[in-house]
Amino acid sequence: MRGVALQQPPRVRRTSYPSCVWIERHETDKGRWEVARREPRAQLRPYLLGTPEGWTQVRGETHPLRQVRFPGVPLIFNLSTPWEVEGPGMRPEVLDSFVAGMHAAPTIVRGASSWACMELRLTPLGAHRILGVPMHEVANRSVDLGDLLPDTGELTARLRDADSWAVRFDLVEAFLARRIGESRPAPPGVEWSWQRLRRTGGCVPIGTLAAELGWSHRQLISRFREEIGLAPKTVARVLRFDRAVAALGSSTSRGLAEIAFDCGFFDQAHLNREFRELSGTTPTAFIRSRRAPGAIAA
Repeated sequence: MRGVALQQPPRVRRTSYPSCVWIERHETDKGRWEVARREPRAQLRPYLLGTPEGWTQVRGETHPLRQVRFPGVPLIFNLSTPWEVEGPGMRPEVLDSFVAGMHAAPTIVRGASSWACMELRLTPLGAHRILGVPMHEVANRSVDLGDLLPDTGELTARLRDADSWAVRFDLVEAFLARRIGESRPAPPGVEWSWQRLRRTGGCVPIGTLAAELGWSHRQLISRFREEIGLAPKTVARVLRFDRAVAALGSSTSRGLAEIAFDCGFFDQAHLNREFRELSGTTPTAFIRSRRAPGAIAA
């Protein structure tokens, strides 16, 4: 699961397996883990952000994992011990497989020293089709997957019994394809406005978006809460933050003030405030953690 950081430089081995599954094995003095990836079939790519991943840690420390906000919905199939999840405004809760709606605040996840899971990062509209619930019901929440989709218990059992990552990816893709095939597409206006916000990194004014659609502000907010989970203004905040995270993770020459301007913030102070609210840390601390030896994700 993204969010792990160890202090010793890892030794990494990469292996290719049948069905184009790539496995990276990491080892330090304090831990050993692997991550498996496989590109999804073409029909599923519009509903996913990035590549589905499988994670296994067989020996390691139990540091809390701070989950950095992103403009999507993580879906976790648990393959081992349960997770303790502490989200905004909620007490720590023990969850097995779970889904987290779009958040506007950081979430802390704690696992055992040994754990395993599969992680999908769904687009909000993809999550709405797969989960089949109004997305505001899971916004700023982490919910046990079995409470939303009781029939996934059998799938999780099959994932745990599978003898390879390739088989697990096949099972998950079949599940996604079935759920999408049984659902309706998002209304064209919601799809268009989501893509417009995403293309601009959250920088298009919400009033402009509503005017271009011919909708009232109230209508736009209502549609976003149903299909995406958060109001469009909050979605734009998360998109700007995500753009800043990418810039901070890749840039070694631009200063914070320049990144703030490029990503649609008023100034560096605005960037700092948004970072604290959405990630629980500062841009400077984030850069430092990304440069730390062994940090595999934020």
